[in-house]
Amino acid sequence: MSEEIRALKFDGGVDADGHILEDKNLWENYLEAKYQPKALRLRRDRAGLEYMEIEGRPSRFLNGGMFAGLSAMGNTRNMERATADYGGMAPFGAMDPAERLRRIEQENLRAAFLYPTLSLLYEVETTDPEMAQAYTRAYNRYIVDFCKGSRGKLLPVAHLSLGDPEAAAKELERAVKDGCKGAWVCQFVMTRKPHAHPDHDVVFAKAQELGVPFGIHPSLEPVWAMSGRYDWNYLRGQFFFNNVVAADSIRHAFTSFYQYGTFEKFPRLKLVLLEAGASWIAYWLDRLDAVFHSGIGRTIALKEKPSFYFDRQVWISADPDERALPAMVDLVGADKFFWASDFPHPDHAGNYIEEVEEMAEKLEASARRKVLGDNVMKLYGCA
Repeated sequence: MSEEIRALKFDGGVDADGHILEDKNLWENYLEAKYQPKALRLRRDRAGLEYMEIEGRPSRFLNGGMFAGLSAMGNTRNMERATADYGGMAPFGAMDPAERLRRIEQENLRAAFLYPTLSLLYEVETTDPEMAQAYTRAYNRYIVDFCKGSRGKLLPVAHLSLGDPEAAAKELERAVKDGCKGAWVCQFVMTRKPHAHPDHDVVFAKAQELGVPFGIHPSLEPVWAMSGRYDWNYLRGQFFFNNVVAADSIRHAFTSFYQYGTFEKFPRLKLVLLEAGASWIAYWLDRLDAVFHSGIGRTIALKEKPSFYFDRQVWISADPDERALPAMVDLVGADKFFWASDFPHPDHAGNYIEEVEEMAEKLEASARRKVLGDNVMKLYGCA
């Protein structure tokens, strides 16, 4: 049964964070020869179920046929095909660039910024900084090739790893020259340093120099990166709880940029918060400002209150079904928000176009144009 694709009734819509299912042979095809023996691979176990091989080792977490459900948007309560091959449940446009282009055109979208799937998983077990850099370089070359020929409608964003900041800065420059519109990192760092730690300043300096946005995007998270408030024995298998609270890590990463005075050091850095919702931002800015004006605020190297830097340097992506988003737009400003489908991932529903329409109808016309597409295209230099 073919999928019925709905067209957005408003013109100018842009998906700020859509995903693809990468070719599972990506790393074998795009890694430099030196790293080929430790390419990321999907293999089969004795039961015929796929697992990932990372740095030459079988993954402890990415196994048991879980890959079949990675593209199951809208099918989260009907997973009979959970043992199918990788991509076996993929909807139209998840794996093929020509299909994806046709999909966004049928959705009446102006463009889509593309993020990965497998590359959101493997860092959970990556321990070798050199291999991590090689993996990101391979993906970045692949996503540029994926988007070629789309007439600027499929837009690549580079994956970086902060495990080696100097190498990440170098890769950012190479990837942008190759066609990437910006970059993103996971919500944790393999060195366990906060995102805004001064050791990462070389990356922020390069992003500022190139004038491209630097995003933080959630991924599968290792146990050590979680809060530690509850013992893992009680959280194992609690997929609902772990998914809902995963956005906390983005808020922690965001707050570290204030702790370390990063916005003061890099006044033209453009920070993007992805796939963590947006309706929390007004409270968070109020809290940041309140603590700044207390005695504690004298311990950080900021000249202005935190909300000033947000207004100047931060943008945030919202889920289409956030009922509070129109209020956030009024409170915080229409220039700071955009929306994202998360297509085709299973932790979101498939009726995102319908939800975007419901949200957009509640916005004033000028704000609607900005949130639906103008903001993200302007931010990434694609307007």
